[in-house]
Amino acid sequence: MSLGDEQGASHGYGGTGQTRTRLPDPGVRRTGRSSRGTVTVVGVVVLLIAAIAFANRGGDGPTEPSVATDKPEAAPTAPSGALPVATGFARDEQGAQSAAANYAVALGSADMFDESKRHAIVGAVYAPEVSTARREALDKAYASKEFLTRIGLSEDGTAPSGQTFVSRVIPVGTKVTEFTRDQATVELWYTSLFGLSGDKAVTPVTESWYTTTYQLTWADEDWRITDFEQTDGPVPVRRDQRASTADDMTKAVEEYGGFTYAR
Repeated sequence: MSLGDEQGASHGYGGTGQTRTRLPDPGVRRTGRSSRGTVTVVGVVVLLIAAIAFANRGGDGPTEPSVATDKPEAAPTAPSGALPVATGFARDEQGAQSAAANYAVALGSADMFDESKRHAIVGAVYAPEVSTARREALDKAYASKEFLTRIGLSEDGTAPSGQTFVSRVIPVGTKVTEFTRDQATVELWYTSLFGLSGDKAVTPVTESWYTTTYQLTWADEDWRITDFEQTDGPVPVRRDQRASTADDMTKAVEEYGGFTYAR
């Protein structure tokens, strides 16, 4: 599922030129619209990513590198360089684009399938006036036994033994279509990976393309989502590449940590 007021004269990137912002935690597809199969699931996942980003936004220094082991360990990435705004996203067009991209990453992550993490994400990325209703709607969706069964997960949202659940959003580009100091409309084009990797997976990992339009408002000194709408595509022409084996996909997911920031 997936989840402004004056038309901006410019759709360029505003702000200080900083292109990376620490990701706030969790975004999802609009519950008011009907969705189909796993497409609905992918949209809902988007909410989660934003919450995770918020939790990581503290500005702590770099951590010590981990001791080498026989197997590389996946770890979320962190932004490099000084943060443009220590407590949130900039109150300009670039800040709104960064917020939309990072919220999508959080809302599209596998953390959305964990109740406590999902609540944290929803509270972090949605405006106060809509967060309660959005949390209730998402709780209902993620608690659906039919939904979880359809995507191959157990009733508690975990993957079967020997399989790895994959849910990631990878932003490709953003565009501001409306902007004022207090409201913004941002379109995000992204690709997503969703499914189970491992032997006998009922829903193998597949790639999808979407564009989500986020309505953002300035609240609590940061951009917050008030509404969104998701559409399919644009979808590029696929090359003639052989799909990887379940083992290769699982190895990649385990060894390549997902991004916790975008833009």
